[in-house]
Amino acid sequence: MFPSPLLRLAELVLSEAREKKLRIATAESCTGGLIAGLLTEIPGSSDVLDRGFVVYSNRAKSDLLGVPGDLIADQGAVSEAVARAMAEGAVENSNAHMAVAVTGIAGPGGGTGLKPVGLVHIAACRENRNILHEAHRFGDIGRTAVRLKSVEAALELLRRLI
Repeated sequence: MFPSPLLRLAELVLSEAREKKLRIATAESCTGGLIAGLLTEIPGSSDVLDRGFVVYSNRAKSDLLGVPGDLIADQGAVSEAVARAMAEGAVENSNAHMAVAVTGIAGPGGGTGLKPVGLVHIAACRENRNILHEAHRFGDIGRTAVRLKSVEAALELLRRLI
């Protein structure tokens, strides 16, 4: 289902988290659960992956992760602030030690001059509130490609935090 390089990356993330006895949660908007799906492709992932939140709508971001509605209204769902709040909310609303969050515009529509198709914000958070953030501009490379590149970037960021 997933390309071999992504499967190998998922195996590394799981192995490194397992070594440090860390549990992971995901909070996914534009990836729609692909990160959790990729991690669960690896046998034995249940000892590391606690849960995945698919929070495609703004209301889901607020209801499930506690992202303030005014933050979404002020910054937009595709923003650094919302990605960070999603990651923090995933840790707070799970039994995980760390989480990765993704929010972006996969296309083909929905982009603007300031927030074009292919813009993705990714945040990874540890329970001690250490947060990493990256913004990626993958470009208008197609919906599937944006989503898969987002999965790869999210796992790489998560690895840096492990």
